[in-house]
Amino acid sequence: MNLELENRIAVVTGSSTGIGNAIAMELASQRCHIVVHGREPSEHIDQTLARLKDRGVEATAIFGDFSQGTDWNEFVASAWGWKGRVDIWVNNAGGDVLTGPWADRTLAEKLAYLIQTDVTSSLMLSRSVGAMMVAENVQGSIVNIGWDQAMQGMAGDSGELFATTKGAVMAMTRSLAQSLAPQVRVNCVAPGWIKTQWGEQASDDWQRRAVADSLMRRWGRPEDVASAVAFLASSKSNFITGHTIPVNGGFRHDKSPLKDH
Repeated sequence: MNLELENRIAVVTGSSTGIGNAIAMELASQRCHIVVHGREPSEHIDQTLARLKDRGVEATAIFGDFSQGTDWNEFVASAWGWKGRVDIWVNNAGGDVLTGPWADRTLAEKLAYLIQTDVTSSLMLSRSVGAMMVAENVQGSIVNIGWDQAMQGMAGDSGELFATTKGAVMAMTRSLAQSLAPQVRVNCVAPGWIKTQWGEQASDDWQRRAVADSLMRRWGRPEDVASAVAFLASSKSNFITGHTIPVNGGFRHDKSPLKDH
């Protein structure tokens, strides 16, 4: 589907790997020029830039560790200055507390980290770039990343952490859409079980649960999320704002045994 995004300028935070990387690649396939973001220079960023340029679009990188405090206006100005505007802003950056060094931290430490990296960054970056879009008369689109189970909750530490933080992102999306309308649209994509780094190493029980929770009977892929983001970023969705779109294969609320067809 041609989403008519050719030559749009898109910023995707947290785009060195995983879902953010898939979003950058999907927008590039629609002929957007891409600003990628990571905490610091890395081999992943270099590979991402090379892949984007191989697709025939222009790409650059900006860096910033959102967990350490950031001058949000300066960050946005840096991205805006690359081409003199930004048409699409995707707030994908977030904290990983399931794998890596944060997995063994206390619940309170994880919560503070997620609030800073997921909630504060999404709000402050959206406010800054939204104000610039309005001031410069850019018909822009901002897309945030939520979590499907924040809508109904999930038991356990991870459920409480992500329902709190991603639920906040989903709620702020509705308010930002009202603040920036009608010129800038703000929407949110809420992924379900997506096979990122955590999914690759998840236990057999989690593997079964991820499949059973989806009406499509499979894990989601980063590309599934990327397709939804690209649609919301495009003019094909120009009468959609303030909404959260679940990308979860249809959450299976009925937990009776799956029927074979």
